Amino acid sequence: MRAGELRWRDERAALNSARGPLGETASGLYPDAPRVAGTPLLCREEWIPDEPVPLEAVRLEWEARPVPPAVADPADGLPEGYRTYAEAMGALAPPRLFEDRPSHRLLAAAPPVLRIGPARYFDGVNVGESVAHELAAGVDGLPLRSRVGDPRDLTRRAALMAITTVTVTTSGSYVLHWRDPAKVAHAGGLHQVMPVGVFQPLGGEPPDLWRCMVREYAEELLGMEEDYGDDFVQEEWPFHRALTGAREQGRVRAHFLGLGVDPLTFAVDLLTAVVIDDEVFGDLFGGLVSVNDEGEVSMAPFGGTVPRPMQPAGAAALALAWRHRDALVSPPAPRG
Repeated sequence: MRAGELRWRDERAALNSARGPLGETASGLYPDAPRVAGTPLLCREEWIPDEPVPLEAVRLEWEARPVPPAVADPADGLPEGYRTYAEAMGALAPPRLFEDRPSHRLLAAAPPVLRIGPARYFDGVNVGESVAHELAAGVDGLPLRSRVGDPRDLTRRAALMAITTVTVTTSGSYVLHWRDPAKVAHAGGLHQVMPVGVFQPLGGEPPDLWRCMVREYAEELLGMEEDYGDDFVQEEWPFHRALTGAREQGRVRAHFLGLGVDPLTFAVDLLTAVVIDDEVFGDLFGGLVSVNDEGEVSMAPFGGTVPRPMQPAGAAALALAWRHRDALVSPPAPRG
């Protein structure tokens, strides 16, 4: 391995070992940007609704050919011979899960309306991990971060979205995750709520938040494989039918809480809360794994506290869920 590759890999290791403090440093670079519920997650005031929005009320508008972002695939700080951050990462420091899958890019946000368009997973890695790496390496002037500019400006880079869900039981617990830096490309070494996953389509399906969330529940809480096969029909999948049926009965309640931007990596998180009746949780997630493909899983008391270090989006989702706990936990009439 050449000297430049060794240096880059050491810097990458330094980033992964200090994402918590580096996130605090990055947050301090944007003193005038509003935060979500007192957390480091950056936002615009209009991105946070006053009340939880039922998930079915969120409207996704599709733009098939959006204007390309101002900054894409930067080569800043890469070892000689590498064109993108994802290429260097795949060769020199690959996590266990690292595929350039189709993804959705956020183009504009005026909740409950989100305008989105097509992208690839590495579009987000190439900018987001590059700006985080630049900060970890102590590059003078942070030129790439400066070129991107305001992280809340969705035109500056391909703003890929993750759906960050705090899952709360009616008895007062939530699902907590510790993200193993050896297994993940993003936010390793930090606590997070569960499930969380990049908003990606399966096959040629149209954008659908709930379908994506259901798959993340199966993968992250139950350890199911992400390879669903060519003949997979989600509506016929027993797990999808059970979880969706419980939602239609009002025993699973899903809400959109807002969105924000991670100051370290510029990842956009759609913040959601899902409240599950204890009996349903036991039936569907009695086999909750203690370790999954991305880290360690546990149950924690839902009491208004936030474990540290925690990914800003997880802290924000927890804080908003606690703020709206009365509205979220009170059972509504069945949706049917």
